[in-house]
Amino acid sequence: MADAPINLNRARKARARLKKARQADENAVKFGRTKAERAQDDAQRSLLRNRLDAHRRNDRGDDGATET
Repeated sequence: MADAPINLNRARKARARLKKARQADENAVKFGRTKAERAQDDAQRSLLRNRLDAHRRNDRGDDGATET
């Protein structure tokens, strides 16, 4: 056995922290994306949104008022 007594509460919390860290690492591998991948998706989404807005039909007259 160990020479010095151990604090069971501290050991329990350390074990829980280790378990959470291990789970976080597994989730990062499973679901994580790199910063470059996120930036590429954001750029693609922005490009598509701008393209759609450019093709939007404008029903307003020259003065900007809505025709009725």
